[in-house]
Amino acid sequence: MASKPKVRARPEQLRGLKYLRSFQQLLQPLADLPVHGNRKFCMDHWVWLLLLHFFNPILDSLRALQQATDFHDIQEVVGVKHTSLGSMSESASKVFDPTYLEPILQQLGREVQRLPKDRTRDDLPGVPTAVDGSFLRCLPKMVWATFRKKSGKRGVRLHLHYDIERDIPSAAEITRALGSEKKSLRKLLQSGKLYLIDRGYLDYGLYQAIHEAESFFIARLKDNSSYEVVEDRPLSQADREVGVVCDQGVRMGSAFTEGKLTAPVRRLVIRNPEGQEVILLTNTDLSAELVGLLYRYRWQVELFFRWFKCILGCRNWLSLSPTGLTLQVYVALLASMLVSLWTGRKPRKSTFRVICLHLQGWVRDEELVAHIQRLKEQK
Repeated sequence: MASKPKVRARPEQLRGLKYLRSFQQLLQPLADLPVHGNRKFCMDHWVWLLLLHFFNPILDSLRALQQATDFHDIQEVVGVKHTSLGSMSESASKVFDPTYLEPILQQLGREVQRLPKDRTRDDLPGVPTAVDGSFLRCLPKMVWATFRKKSGKRGVRLHLHYDIERDIPSAAEITRALGSEKKSLRKLLQSGKLYLIDRGYLDYGLYQAIHEAESFFIARLKDNSSYEVVEDRPLSQADREVGVVCDQGVRMGSAFTEGKLTAPVRRLVIRNPEGQEVILLTNTDLSAELVGLLYRYRWQVELFFRWFKCILGCRNWLSLSPTGLTLQVYVALLASMLVSLWTGRKPRKSTFRVICLHLQGWVRDEELVAHIQRLKEQK
């Protein structure tokens, strides 16, 4: 079977570069980083090219990005000169440190406005943050990512904290495929958060650490978790209408876990319309109805993973090293946050399509503005 012919990018297909110039100041700290020897290919150049990769489907490979460095408009906007394929590959995989992108992601996150919210989320004790991990499949050449020798499976795990109020990622970490989600959450803990976590994070010591970090949690428990009832809290009519069966102050743990969780906690049982029961544990004093509603927001991080992999397309790796992969993931998060900053709304497939066409020069400014305005008029 004949291989699919490769499509070479042409200068006229990269016509929307002027719209990215407003973010040059954001990447200035990367331009000021020292480079090794006589290198002229800097980290900000690579980040720029990766952004072009995500917003322009024709730049789908490392060779395509290297070819783009020959175009006058890209040289003028990005500031890059002609770069060889070997130099670009070596710099992306060995020289550039992904941690330099973390403060840039945090700065951009602060610029994204909070989305309109309903009154039920007013006066929360912390910023609602959904936490979860997702497996990212790696290529056969990425031997370092092998986690099952017999089957030869390769991959890494993306640990993500997702800000519900802004609909953007707020923290991330890349580990081996079998990396502990609990350890990652401990490492990324912050104060003033309301963590929404699934039962994969069941760890009483972790819950205590969240409490001591001056944050809060709503966590799902397993059906066989040991507990002792301290008090039965009364249920309101609103609580019963959303399926709350019981709301109890409890002391969690068995003889093996005694003393790991000393913070005052509540155990809630919520029955869904199908008759299935969901058991939640929280250290907040919110109403049982609101606790159940907030836990449903945890699914927002699952929707983001789908956007991240399927729509944004962060499954086509341009570098085969751990450093290069991490850099590409961080820039993918940056691209997603830029969409939220441009539109003031959660990223969606139709909006991403319009923005890509706009940056390629096929959609006019007034057409993009009209599309964004329609988004803002929707609830």
